[in-house]
Amino acid sequence: MAPELAPILSVDRLSAGYGSIQILHDVTLDVRPGELVTIIGPNGAGKSTAFKAVVGLVRAWAGHVYFDGREITGQRPDVVLRAGLAYVPQGRIVFPQMTVLENLEMGAYILSDAAQIETALERLYALFPILQDRQRQKAGTLSGGEQQMLAIARGLMTGPKVVLLDEPSLGLSPRNVGLIFDKILELKAADVTMMVVEQNAARALAVADRGYVLELGRNRFEGRGEALLNDPDVKRLYLGG
Repeated sequence: MAPELAPILSVDRLSAGYGSIQILHDVTLDVRPGELVTIIGPNGAGKSTAFKAVVGLVRAWAGHVYFDGREITGQRPDVVLRAGLAYVPQGRIVFPQMTVLENLEMGAYILSDAAQIETALERLYALFPILQDRQRQKAGTLSGGEQQMLAIARGLMTGPKVVLLDEPSLGLSPRNVGLIFDKILELKAADVTMMVVEQNAARALAVADRGYVLELGRNRFEGRGEALLNDPDVKRLYLGG
């Protein structure tokens, strides 16, 4: 049996909040190279706040974040991105008046070499052919699923070592939810390391290598995705039965 790889991203007893309101209480998470790790939990559990604290959008009150062998706790988001950690926020955030191609080029703003950008575009068009078909179309005219694909593809333009996807299926039709999960599986097959916050808990655990359950800003359960999916307590408390 091959030895288990060390985590490439490790969150150690992280606490954070907004103003005087504490949201995260000693949260611990990690992801290893090539893994798909999902984070589930009820609304208000601190899932999105955890991602924002990891990438520097929310200040960490205590604890540590280690990425690719060094500590990045409290670093600015642009510094974190340049280190190879990409964040795709929830809400299908695109620049609606810009074309698909222009949106993707915005995702490559830290790349200065035109050949690098062209290579990145070719790689992502292979993963998301619909975006190549729509490359001259304004992003605001895309369907919800297409906008989410664009947001994910833009986050991948820099070739990050780890991608944090925050609620990728939020607000999508059932058909588009299926499309997004298909793309997540394609990215996993392409060895893209991902940590995914997802409200579609059962579906997320079904495709994950490992999972974490947060509740009230604290770790509640963790384990293999399949094991959590079949855990009676997780089923009863978080999966609707």
